Order: sequence, then structure tokens, then C-alpha cells
Amino acid sequence: MAKVRLGRTEIMAEKNAFGALPIQRISVEAAVKLLRRAYAQGVNFYDTARWYTDSEEKLGEAFEGMREKIYIATKTGAATAEEFWRDLHTSLTNLRTDYIDIYQFHNPAFCPKPGDGTGLYEAMLEAKDKGMIRHIGITNHRLNIAHEAVESGLYETLQFPFSYLASEKDIELAEQCKAADMGFIAMKALSGGLITNSAAAYAFLAQYENVLPIWGIQREKELDEFLSYVENPPVPDEELSAVIARDREELLGDFCRGCGYCMPCPVGIEINNCARMSLLIRRAPSAAQLTPEMQEKMKRIEDCLHCGKCKSKCPYGLDTPGLLEKNYKDYCEILAGKAL
Repeated sequence: MAKVRLGRTEIMAEKNAFGALPIQRISVEAAVKLLRRAYAQGVNFYDTARWYTDSEEKLGEAFEGMREKIYIATKTGAATAEEFWRDLHTSLTNLRTDYIDIYQFHNPAFCPKPGDGTGLYEAMLEAKDKGMIRHIGITNHRLNIAHEAVESGLYETLQFPFSYLASEKDIELAEQCKAADMGFIAMKALSGGLITNSAAAYAFLAQYENVLPIWGIQREKELDEFLSYVENPPVPDEELSAVIARDREELLGDFCRGCGYCMPCPVGIEINNCARMSLLIRRAPSAAQLTPEMQEKMKRIEDCLHCGKCKSKCPYGLDTPGLLEKNYKDYCEILAGKAL
């Protein structure tokens, strides 16, 4: 399996890294089985977060007693030093370990720095001095904050959305991380499920030697799919290049990535799914998207207050209320059999 050196951390991770957000949706037994299967097949880097409900606990159950054989990255969404320490101790307990390889600030609205008044970066340094964490990282969806983190020299890794829908500015960011000897971890490599050709996604990311993709995995067949590319790596040939070109034409621009940072909604709209439902139905059709339960969730869009809270929190600057209205209209037409 190809390896990625995560900058000056000197961590050598297998190119297939495991994104553990989806395992919060399956049982402990199924998650442990999946995680151990991934490890047995050579996967040695696992990314999770405090916000991913019981994901950390499942990792702890799967890997207790073999800590030195894997790398674990997790995240804190703390806004104060007090919250930081609470999160860190909780993560260490859940993961059944006494250290975390990479501890990351989870999509902060600013770049934490020493002396900024929050005490967050100082807490990171203290945790590192105590051996509770080994490397300091940051995740984000905003280019300006990502650039600030790279330029600050304070962070050893950056986790940022990166797929074949990447803009030139996104690619430039990955190259800047390489020049700064800063690890680059690629999230949303399948763009929240809108990219449905994993071979094309894999081939694109394989072109960047310093980029570590974390694949969100929930089922064994998904894991096996990515592992199959180790022995038979897809290359961006004419067929896959055509897939990428077609998807870029359809998806580039104002579409919801499903990151969920707009949530919660004051009237209970499931924004991160509803604001991209028409695209999901067309690109990855599923009976679950048309169930009475989902129809009820989409109908809640009628209750939108147009308060602007979701729009103000969107890291991509999208007109979220407008996207909700458009998707609801398309969804109703699909239900009526007028479009698909």
C-alpha cells in the first residue's frame, strides 16, 4: 500500500485512511468488526471526533491493547480552555488510550493562536508538553482560515475538503501545505456522497503524494472497494477523466456539501440533507429518499423562517434558504413523477 508522510509529524500513514464518522450509525459489534478488518488489511490511520457521538468509543473497543500499531486523530469543538480539557479527557477515556496522535481544532470560525484570549492554543501546547497529544492539527471548510493556519506555522496538519471537485484555490492550498511541510488530510473525498465513482475519486487523489484521503466507511463492501484499489490502483484514463469532467460540470458551484455546520435549524429542518436532496436522488437513487419519513422531513421546508441563521453559518457562503426552496420544489416534482 502506498504511504503518505504527514509533513513534519513524520507520521507515515497508508494512503487509505479510515474516516470514522459513519460508524456512529452502526452497532458496536459491526463497527468493531469493520475496524479490525480494516487494520488487518493494512489501514493504520483512523480519524474521528468528539462530535461523532459514540465513534470514539467504538475505536477504543476495537483497538484496546494495540495502541502503538495505529494512528488516531480526533477533534475538539471547544470554545474555551475549560471545554478543551473536558473534551480531551473524554476522548482519552473513550479511546482507551493515554495519548492522541493528532488532536485537531474542529472547524473553528477563527484560527486559534497564542494570546488570542481564548486560551485554546495554550491548552494544546500544554497537552502536548504533558504527552497527552503528539501533534497539533486543525480542520476547516473555509479557505481564509485554512491559509491563516498554514501561514501561522502553528499547526502540523490541516484537514480540508479535497476531491476532484476541488477548485484551483483548493489545489493551491494542498501545494502550500507541502511547501510548508504541513500534513494535508483530505476530508469529503466523495463530497458527502455526491461523488458516486470511487475509482475516479481514488485516481484523482492518488496524484497528490502529500495528501492523505480519509474515506468515510460504514459497510464492509465500501471498505473492500477501497482496499481493492491497493493492488489495482485506478488511473485517470480517458473513461475516468470523462466521469470527472462530467461531474465537475454538473456539481461545481452552489451545491450543499452536507457538512452540517448550518445546524440546528430553529424549526427542525434537516438542512444538511434537505438542501441537496434533488442531487442525491438523481446521483445515488435510494428508496429511503422517498419514504413517508423523508417526505415529512422535506415538507418542513415550508416552515422555514428565513431567519438567515443557516446562511450565516455556511462555510461555503451558500444561500441555504434558497437551496432548500429549490430542492423542495424539485422533490415535489419527483414525487409527482414529473422529473427524475
